Amino acid sequence: MHSKPTSAQLLLSPNDGPPMYQQVVDQITMKVASGDWPPGAALPSIRELASTSQVSVITVKRAYQELERAGVIVTRQGLGSFVAESTDASRSLLQQEFERSLQAMLQAARRLDLSIPEIQQMLERERSTGD
Repeated sequence: MHSKPTSAQLLLSPNDGPPMYQQVVDQITMKVASGDWPPGAALPSIRELASTSQVSVITVKRAYQELERAGVIVTRQGLGSFVAESTDASRSLLQQEFERSLQAMLQAARRLDLSIPEIQQMLERERSTGD
């Protein structure tokens, strides 16, 4: 039995950050990896997601194609797209996203001239408040 994800809306920013299709890929990957969209869950249709997220159908279609190539989702002709039963691919995508984010943070740290001990202190502070 397939169920619909709880929310078809993504929070996308047209002004900064990665291209819109990549933001769709990243956010869907996060929803899948976190369990918000479990294996077998139906994804919103391309048109529905484009409408609720205020992006073009072409943008969502490109994101879905990339997610399918990565094994995060599967598309069944006439039925729609679903979260793949295997989560290994989504974990791999999530790991890649983490590494991209980490590289961006390290670049910002270099611009701020932060030392490794200062960065470690920030991480420890965040870990103690995040638990």
